[in-house]
Amino acid sequence: MTFEHESLIGLREISADEIMFLLDEAKAFRNILEREIKKVPTLRWLTVVNLFYEPSTRTRISFELAEKRLSADVVNFSISGSSVSKGESLRDTINNILAMKVDMVVVRHSSVGAAYYIARECGVPVINAGDGTNEHPTQALLDLFTISQRFGYFRGLRVVIVGDIRHSRVARSDIWGLKKLGASVAICGPRTLLPQNCDVFGVDVYTDLEEALSGANVVNVLRLQFERQKAGYIPSIREYRMKWGLTSERVAFLDPDHAIMHPGPMNRGVEIDPDVADSEESVILPQVTNGVAVRMAVLFTLASKIKK
Repeated sequence: MTFEHESLIGLREISADEIMFLLDEAKAFRNILEREIKKVPTLRWLTVVNLFYEPSTRTRISFELAEKRLSADVVNFSISGSSVSKGESLRDTINNILAMKVDMVVVRHSSVGAAYYIARECGVPVINAGDGTNEHPTQALLDLFTISQRFGYFRGLRVVIVGDIRHSRVARSDIWGLKKLGASVAICGPRTLLPQNCDVFGVDVYTDLEEALSGANVVNVLRLQFERQKAGYIPSIREYRMKWGLTSERVAFLDPDHAIMHPGPMNRGVEIDPDVADSEESVILPQVTNGVAVRMAVLFTLASKIKK
């Protein structure tokens, strides 16, 4: 197995074999994270710029830690205090950064297609850290890696994604990856927070959470974005919790052999109850650790495409 692409823009465009290649690579880097000395000199020749046009805590820290674990030089960019706040275009920002001779770009942007545009224009490997409501491929890869750790297989598993699917790039990347690896996928949430084009995804669609959870092996709970209430997508936070919050009573509908996931940050007591988030079946913290290993694997794989 190999990875044929020079950038990682989304899981929709890569094959099941390529996904498995990245997951296999992540295993080796996950082992490194268990060692006393967690840093390796693998990419000490590489300079990576983290180009974050949107706020981020977990993803940005995870990428930066992965880069430093591989001994790469890291440059962090944010809108605040940059030329972007003075009106500089995305194209000019990229051209100026490339003129500084960086080798790879990690980008998060509010516009769908921003990562693709940068990859097309700049000629260096690009990793999409989230573009609008399109995709968040490394989050999906760490979700897949965590599921693989927990179950050891995908074919035959039933995975339910709960919450704001309409605006979630995580849900979209998870769906493409899970389906390519043979899992059965269902989505559930208020009708107003489900995509209008559900047929495109080829998943089961529910508005009743208990029905959706029945017999499922994995439930991935998405964060409720409170701005959706202001926009009129849900009547109230209280009603959302009552109908779509993952409680211990609703966990009972899952298969006895199950895992509970959340990409973070969590609204405890809203989309997920504290006792559920902290239960033995929860793999939320392993997801965070696995995120570093997966991003190390992606960085290492794409760095091998660079002609020195």
